[in-house]
Amino acid sequence: MRAVINVVLVLLSLVFAYWLYSSIREPIAFKAEKEKRRDAVVDVLKKLQVAQDLYRTITGKYAGNFDTLSYVLKNGQVENVKLEADPTDPTNQDKFIRSVSYRPALDSLYSLLGGPVNVDSLRYVPYGEGKTFDIAADTLRYQGTLVQVVQVGTRFKDFMGEYANPRFKKYDAFYDPDKPLKFGDMNAPNTNGNW
Repeated sequence: MRAVINVVLVLLSLVFAYWLYSSIREPIAFKAEKEKRRDAVVDVLKKLQVAQDLYRTITGKYAGNFDTLSYVLKNGQVENVKLEADPTDPTNQDKFIRSVSYRPALDSLYSLLGGPVNVDSLRYVPYGEGKTFDIAADTLRYQGTLVQVVQVGTRFKDFMGEYANPRFKKYDAFYDPDKPLKFGDMNAPNTNGNW
């Protein structure tokens, strides 16, 4: 009888040890995975911010879809204007020589991002299993002026995989799988990110 009680106690202690281990491991794993996936998405969103700014430099407005953004960045030219003082003007006051040159948009994007980037792959959400970012652009009247607005983003549930369940909110009070991770605003001329 004593041996049976000892075996039952050992089994109970093993079950409690496993339960304690898993209750500690899950929040740590959730936090690490959330940070890793969020950082990857923010990195792509920052590249998209730069790409949208470059697109706006070329066209005067933001891209409302990824096909247009990709096409213009692959085939567009960025105007470089250089103003130099006129050497024939001894007073060096109001006379300038304006020279204009053009550079491929992809070269400018390469310089701005510090390396090569595949503009076609920017549309895909990291860890999103093929999901694409939501993108919108428009013109609106803001404080009496027509302005260009853009918004690009995705929701946490699109890239959190197994952690997209609202039950993980118990480990992070601010976690909401339906919360968007984005830059820009369709109601104001703002291209800041919410990260």
